[in-house]
Amino acid sequence: MGAAKSENLGPRLNISNMRVAAAHAKMPADGKRVEMVLRKFRFVFTAVVLIAIFAIGSFLSSRHARASQAQTASPAQPSAAPVAVSASDTPGLELPPGTIRYTPKANMLAILVARKYLTESLYMTVPEFEAAIRKANNGKSAFKKNEEVLVPGIEPQPVVEKSVPFPRDGEIRAIYLTGSTAGSAHGIDLIRRWKQAGGNSVVFDIKDSDGSINIPFEHALAPKRKNVPISNLPKFARFLHSLDMHAIARIALFRDENIAQHHGTLAVQSRKNHQPWRENGKLVWTDTSRPEVQDYNLALAKYVAQSGADEIQFDYVRFPAEGDQKDAQFVFQADPKMHRDEVIANFLQKAYGELHPMGVLVSLDVFGVMAWQRQVDLSHTGQDIVKMAKYCDVLSPMIYPSHFFGMDGYALPGDAPEHFIGTSMERFEKVTAGSGVVLRPWLQAFAWKTKTYSPEYILKQVSTSKQHGGIGFLFWNARNDYAKPFAAMPTMLANRKTYLKEPVTELANQTKPPVAAKPAESEAAVAPHK
Repeated sequence: MGAAKSENLGPRLNISNMRVAAAHAKMPADGKRVEMVLRKFRFVFTAVVLIAIFAIGSFLSSRHARASQAQTASPAQPSAAPVAVSASDTPGLELPPGTIRYTPKANMLAILVARKYLTESLYMTVPEFEAAIRKANNGKSAFKKNEEVLVPGIEPQPVVEKSVPFPRDGEIRAIYLTGSTAGSAHGIDLIRRWKQAGGNSVVFDIKDSDGSINIPFEHALAPKRKNVPISNLPKFARFLHSLDMHAIARIALFRDENIAQHHGTLAVQSRKNHQPWRENGKLVWTDTSRPEVQDYNLALAKYVAQSGADEIQFDYVRFPAEGDQKDAQFVFQADPKMHRDEVIANFLQKAYGELHPMGVLVSLDVFGVMAWQRQVDLSHTGQDIVKMAKYCDVLSPMIYPSHFFGMDGYALPGDAPEHFIGTSMERFEKVTAGSGVVLRPWLQAFAWKTKTYSPEYILKQVSTSKQHGGIGFLFWNARNDYAKPFAAMPTMLANRKTYLKEPVTELANQTKPPVAAKPAESEAAVAPHK
């Protein structure tokens, strides 16, 4: 192709040259001057073009260099305004200790993330944890699907917490909390305020009389429950210890609706119809003498002791006291020499022998009326105080004045706290003399069957108990409303010799009185039954 092109162009070049030669031949003398001017013009024009091309090239080269330099330097330049950085912007960066990434599979609120991870976090309440999550994510309160979320405060599991030794005769100032309250933000706040008010302990439900268990616990007899109020017991115990508070774990033993209704062979049996026996129509009692029932409760107590509780408190340490007693049939009755009080004592001997070496105190809740040692009460309940005192550190008689129906000629026993608390404590002191057991009573913190319930009512109970050998106190309100005890605490602290055994040095920095709990409903609606 190149040769063909040359052959085709040749004639054209020859014709062009001939035209130039012809023009030169015809050109006059002054035409030569014109030709010289044209040559100079062409030279200058060519030089200008070359200079222009060089200048344009230099300009473009300089601009490219500046652009490259600016692009290289830009990451080090501060931006005009701060830009929020999320977890997804920094996937390769090392996270702070205890922080993890979470990628929701759907749109998610920060509060839901807090609920999801609360159990394994350092935080005690969802609101506190939610605030920490929002802070870690530049204030965000909601996240989109597949958007990575930074979750702070996560700690290795399981949490390990040990029991804190406490002298059996140390003064306990406690309130009772249901499992639902203890595991809630309201309960955590209540505990903190009780500490501020001068309290040093809480009693919280591990297992209540309906058989429900408030912590994760695997056992064939345990109810199947997906969500529990106290989802991390060692963490909860650690929280109490951080406030220098004594952790008392309450376990209702033999009144257990769950077992009675779902494991009928372990319930008290009816002689008449050969079916589970009912107490006044209610199917609520296990057979106290059944080894399976005893072993189950002891396994639960040991698990709780290993999880950081300082004291195991047994409630319903008895046989059923009401209903058709002649129709009630128990396994122990196969031995005609065995009696209810011996069944209770034998169980406690075993439980105390296994729990006490674990470093926890063992306390027992008993009926206040047992101080009178009436044979009818002993034969029904099996609560022989002399025998029971041998296998515990603390006895907690439930001496609620309003519960002494028809006793000592009082028509309204609830309005006579001095008499019933004073008489009960005197009797318990005599019955337990020489045993070394500590008497720490349950006192009435509710208005059932009394018109005089008030802060003064609380003070009267505490002072009377102390005067008659009581060491510390436990306040019971089934609804966990402690407005009156809160109101009474400042008077106790100001008059320690009258109400308290030892100084409360931890309150030296308290600057204002605590806020009392707000009543949730009428006091008269609550009638505890233990």
